Amino acid sequence: MSEFSFKLPDLGEGTVEAEIILWHVSPGDAVTEGQVIVDVMTDKANIEVPSPVSGRVLRTRGEPGDMITVGTELVAFDVSGKVPAATVEPPPPMQAPASPPEQQLVEAPPPPVTARREAPSQPTPDRDPASTAIASQRTPGTQVLASPAIRRRANELGIDLAGIAGSGPRGRILRKDLDGFLQTGPASTPAGTLTRSDDITEVKIIGVRRVIAQRMQAAKREIPHFAYVEEVDMTALDSLRQQLNAQHPDARLTFLPFIGLALIRALKRYPHINALHDAERDMLLRHSAVHLGIATQTPDGLKVPVVRDADQLDLWQLAAAVASVAQRARDGSAGREELGGSTFTLTSLGRLGGIVSTPVINTPELGIVGINKAVQRPMVVDGRVEIRLMMNLSSSFDHRFVDGFDAASMIQAMKALLEQPALLFVPAPPG
Repeated sequence: MSEFSFKLPDLGEGTVEAEIILWHVSPGDAVTEGQVIVDVMTDKANIEVPSPVSGRVLRTRGEPGDMITVGTELVAFDVSGKVPAATVEPPPPMQAPASPPEQQLVEAPPPPVTARREAPSQPTPDRDPASTAIASQRTPGTQVLASPAIRRRANELGIDLAGIAGSGPRGRILRKDLDGFLQTGPASTPAGTLTRSDDITEVKIIGVRRVIAQRMQAAKREIPHFAYVEEVDMTALDSLRQQLNAQHPDARLTFLPFIGLALIRALKRYPHINALHDAERDMLLRHSAVHLGIATQTPDGLKVPVVRDADQLDLWQLAAAVASVAQRARDGSAGREELGGSTFTLTSLGRLGGIVSTPVINTPELGIVGINKAVQRPMVVDGRVEIRLMMNLSSSFDHRFVDGFDAASMIQAMKALLEQPALLFVPAPPG
């Protein structure tokens, strides 16, 4: 036997360790060179690690959630013989999760589900009889075909993919199959039968979720948050938005790029807020450019992709850039450079926006603005009661470096621009 030890390689940018997220192989599996064997995560992004050789897996090192240092053995292969081609499954391409065209930011993930191993007895609209048969014919040890994104999502939800019928080629489990399972669940209980269940699913806190937890805890522990909420009359802006959408149906606009444009203009008036806190050197790094972070809910958790030099973009360019970076964050194709380096963050709960929120600052930034839901309300305008479209902006600032007066003034500048949207397109005066 000829053994080859594959050590965790240098993943770039000074990375010294990585967290194991998901194994795609087990001891005894045959692999080919270039086949994805494990997903790992650095402090920047998820990375799919390919096999450097063809062979058979002898042993693997670590479980999901374990940290592995660069240079430590990750997998050992037996490379003494050739791998039969029929036993090898090449890695499928990353599938992009589908999302509604109008949705730009956060939406709540579904609750954890515990799956049974048997396949559903009746096909659902998204599962034809042939694919159901494929699931039911799987035997223990048979490889379940699914993309890394589907596997990660199922792993986080505690779902065994072996119990899901795949409608893709050769029974591959697609996103719609997993979504259909979440809606219908495993085989239902016969009518008239009462079952009592108190199943507890243990979900290990790993990957992006662990990073989110650590950063949120650090932000709330280290930053004295100052919250400020202001209501904005969006009636005129909504009228402009609808006119633009009617004229350009192929490039429909949400409120987000308008709010982003207003935020950028306001930060130009208050440049000391467009800054990062360097805690190690006890310095503030003020940026002349606005690198806009867009808080985005993804199957892996909350990420903040960045629109760089957003202050150089017009309305249409900003809308396209926001949609692009958000989609790449969702489908896992965003590079490290797109997931860091923002100077100020915009967040939203979309249609779940509520009335008021208290967003947590994306450290080391000095502030964050949250978008709440736009609703029609009766308002007094020039002594008359009128129905107006109102939206609240919920903001948080680092009170160590941003005074309440400046924070409120910046939000008021945004309010003025949004309530008189023509001002968004008038160049700011020099100086």
